[in-house]
Amino acid sequence: MDYILDTHIIIWALDGDKRLSEELRTIIEDENNNIYFSALSVMEVGIKHKKNPDAMDWSGKELYEDCLRAGYYTMPMKPKHAICMDDLKLKEGAYANGDPFDRGLIAQAKQEGMILLSHDRAMESYDEPCIRMV
Repeated sequence: MDYILDTHIIIWALDGDKRLSEELRTIIEDENNNIYFSALSVMEVGIKHKKNPDAMDWSGKELYEDCLRAGYYTMPMKPKHAICMDDLKLKEGAYANGDPFDRGLIAQAKQEGMILLSHDRAMESYDEPCIRMV
């Protein structure tokens, strides 16, 4: 199975954070699964690091290099992903998440036939089967 990790899941996995559930750990460590990280996550981390290095330990470059060392595959942002962001479905009565990084990750997962693994409750607003809350 092909999975793409939400940015906070990448950080938890690389840090060995206790918030990483046993389910997530099993998915990530299963050799039959392909684990991807997005260029969007690298950009998001880079922006947060530049803004407040004390709150975000990694630079974008460091996150990128650590993801490669962990054996994760890269997912570039493609025009078809950007276009797909306009067509993401919301659950009835839900409001769109204003975070372009979240919407971009959902669009990438949807377009590439992947599952986005997230623990971010804002993702629950979307009616997209490619999102798996863990």
